Amino acid sequence: MLRFLDGYGRTRPLLRRAALIGAALLAATAAAPQASAATAGAAAADRTPSGGGLSAVIRYTENGIPHILAQDYAHLGFGTGWAQAADQACVLADGFVTVAGERSRWFGADAATDGSLSSASKNLTSDLYFKGVRESGTVEKLLAAPAPAGPTRDLKELMRGWAAGYNAWLAQNKITDPACKGAAWVRPVTALDVAARAFAVSVLGGQGRAVDDIAAAQPPARAASLTAGPTTGPTTGPSTDPAAAAEAARAFFDTGRYDMGSNAVAFSGSTTSNGRGLLLGNPHYPWQGGRRFWQSQQTIPGELNVSGGSLLGTPVVNIGFNEKVAWSHTVATGTPVNLHQLTLDPADPTAYLVDGKPEKMTQRQVTVQVSGGAPVGRTQWWTRYGPVVTGLGPGLPLPWTAGTAYALNDPNAANLRGSDTALAIGKARSVAGIQDALKRTQGLPWVNTIAADSAGGTLFTQSQVLPRITDELAARCSTPLGRATYPASGLAVLDGARADCALGSDPDAVQPGVFGPGKAPTLRDAPYAENSNDSAWLANAETPVTGYERIWGSLGTQRSLRTRGAVEDVSAMAAKGGLTVADLQKQQFANRVPAGDLAAADAAKACAALPGGAATASDGRSVDVSAACAVLAGWDHRADTGSRGALLFDRFWRKLTASTPAKDLWLVPFSAADPVRTPRTLNQAAPGIGRALADAVAELGAAGIALDAPLGEHQFVVRGGQKLPVPGGTEALGVWNKIEAPWNAAAGGYPEVVHGSSHIQAVGWDGSRCPVARTLLTYGQSSNPDSPYYADQTRLFSQERWVTSRFCERDILTSPRLKVVRPHERR
Repeated sequence: MLRFLDGYGRTRPLLRRAALIGAALLAATAAAPQASAATAGAAAADRTPSGGGLSAVIRYTENGIPHILAQDYAHLGFGTGWAQAADQACVLADGFVTVAGERSRWFGADAATDGSLSSASKNLTSDLYFKGVRESGTVEKLLAAPAPAGPTRDLKELMRGWAAGYNAWLAQNKITDPACKGAAWVRPVTALDVAARAFAVSVLGGQGRAVDDIAAAQPPARAASLTAGPTTGPTTGPSTDPAAAAEAARAFFDTGRYDMGSNAVAFSGSTTSNGRGLLLGNPHYPWQGGRRFWQSQQTIPGELNVSGGSLLGTPVVNIGFNEKVAWSHTVATGTPVNLHQLTLDPADPTAYLVDGKPEKMTQRQVTVQVSGGAPVGRTQWWTRYGPVVTGLGPGLPLPWTAGTAYALNDPNAANLRGSDTALAIGKARSVAGIQDALKRTQGLPWVNTIAADSAGGTLFTQSQVLPRITDELAARCSTPLGRATYPASGLAVLDGARADCALGSDPDAVQPGVFGPGKAPTLRDAPYAENSNDSAWLANAETPVTGYERIWGSLGTQRSLRTRGAVEDVSAMAAKGGLTVADLQKQQFANRVPAGDLAAADAAKACAALPGGAATASDGRSVDVSAACAVLAGWDHRADTGSRGALLFDRFWRKLTASTPAKDLWLVPFSAADPVRTPRTLNQAAPGIGRALADAVAELGAAGIALDAPLGEHQFVVRGGQKLPVPGGTEALGVWNKIEAPWNAAAGGYPEVVHGSSHIQAVGWDGSRCPVARTLLTYGQSSNPDSPYYADQTRLFSQERWVTSRFCERDILTSPRLKVVRPHERR
């Protein structure tokens, strides 16, 4: 039954742009035979102006996907905030506690955060950082900056409306989600809170990854008093030797180790069945918490019409499609920060020298309320370059000594333009339009953009906000530490005592100290453009992208197995030609395991050659592995839920690669002249093979898991008491359909997905005004276990099925599950 409701269960007039919206609703009435006369009257009433306050029309179709119709950006934000709250009130509220710096007050100082909005290890350090951001007025200053350096009026209206919609939903509905039902920390928010959340997303790759180290930074005397012991490390620099520092920096910025990643490929018209473009987007994001995607369609008639996925708390569509163009993002290899090594004033460790003149650090006094305890106060120390830090992760300590300290420069701490970029992309009509949107707004902090359009064009571009570190500047101004870390990872450590080592500006940059968009690695209109979180170099293996500075990423270096497998797949697809959306769907669930293609047959041979069919495990036990040989030899090299041998190879391969250096693993080493096919040929004599086989066989046997058990019996999630098999595989295996799940033998193997394939979209065009799109939100729209949309799409993902997107009005209005909700702001 087609239903029209307002936010209070009664009919009200809606919007000033009533002609278009009223017509849409009248069309809904005509399209639904079961609609009542009262429904028709409600639709007709929408042709009159709104009685005041914000409102929207939300048309829900299958799987709880809202199509939000509004007259302007404030009303669109209202409908988006309302609909997000309806699905994700508890997760959203938790995030607003984070950016308010109040986690310790509500959840305890020592409890762990969910990691959604920073890498803080516990609530106290998260609060010290975010309360400092709040009390310093950082976000207010960014909001006040005129566009294009600051956010546009349209975005400010969206944020204002989003906050009003979220608040209205909280005021007019009861929360049923047990995660926050009745919780005092679920409170109304302001547009500033929405902007603060956007700020947190912007600095996720920079300050957000150094929250603990920002909170811990104290002058030597104070650090000693806080720890009740002497300061550690030398007096002139980090204790780590250059080689170890280089490896630590490489590991810290390795996109393969993030809990976010992605694949995306765009195919040009030269490869497709109808000369129009195709796009497959497969972002890999957390399955729980505040970095989930959420689906919607946003429409302002005559202004905006876009469908796709939004990060929770975001008022715009971040990845998606419209009538003419589709795009996705992948986490980029650009190093979004740099360090400045400070030479301190011998008389004052809180002052640093620039060209011989002392400059005092700025103090931020921050106090955090703590549940069940006294408030905790800390002083944060800031410089002209950014905050003083004590390290970048545990592997790269940066001690504050009497003579030296380190400051972190994160240009995205001055970037609140990300949602403006998303909004501008959503209005683009071609890949050229997307390029123009990126050049005008310059707001993407840590991602690449891959796009295709209905005219057959393709785009790859790494248009992200990066510190303006040229190779020349790094060569001229790097400290000894920087000379080790910059070639390895793109992390520059510059001499902060020299004014001539300032970053400078590009004439086409909207922000000082960053690269202008003209320097971004870019590839236009290639037959295919693909990225799987390696650098831009092999976006198209036949036309490598070169000529960029090291900070953007590496050139001529070994690619991940996921990149290698992806390039093999998509280049073969492009060469075959005649591609359709169905081919994109097949690629998403091909579940080919590149590591298996490279190594499984040789591993089976090495297994069969073991004397007596036995191998020695890590604990010294002799293990009979003879049964594993046939399982490995018979495996189909796929990570389908029914694949037998996939689990055995997975456990074996993880153990082997964790214990055996790459130089000992392959007989044919990496070659930059053949980067997709090298390294290859497993060294069957590598001593780690037998040990890894023994460990894997013993592990599965102890857990009662058969060596040839179907993957889906032991890689699964439980939703509503139902066990749902999950296809796909881990980063180390190189599977396109990436799934990361912690091993828990006692619970049956891999019993929960923590991150991986999320908002998947396969998009093309057929010449009509309606894009041909298939989507899948792997974890569903809602985190509330009482919601019908908690696991419906997870079941589809388990079955490798898709949702047919309803983009055009006729498709929305003929949905058999159509429900129309008309929320209003209560005045």
